[in-house]
Amino acid sequence: MEKFHIIINAVIFALNIVGALITLWGIILSLADFLKKEIMHRKDAVVLNESIRIKLGSYLVLALEFFIASDIVKTIITPTWQSLGILGVIVIIRTILTHFLTKDLKKI
Repeated sequence: MEKFHIIINAVIFALNIVGALITLWGIILSLADFLKKEIMHRKDAVVLNESIRIKLGSYLVLALEFFIASDIVKTIITPTWQSLGILGVIVIIRTILTHFLTKDLKKI
């Protein structure tokens, strides 16, 4: 049983790392696009800002999926009312973010 907990904790850690890396990658790409737009003094800055925002949002939503997976695995192993509550709040936040991101994508 001890080895099982070690493996599960490693999976939880890996999912959190992947989520963090996706977040950082999205930030780096979006920042690069933003800086490129600012340096070139683009006339269509508002449209480009919107596309950069959508791009960053999509990376954040993807990263949230990995964080939620990590929380689900952790909750399965050590279910407490507090962890279930936190998981519920995270799922609600992700659902709201996904809804608004999808709504923005349909506009574009």
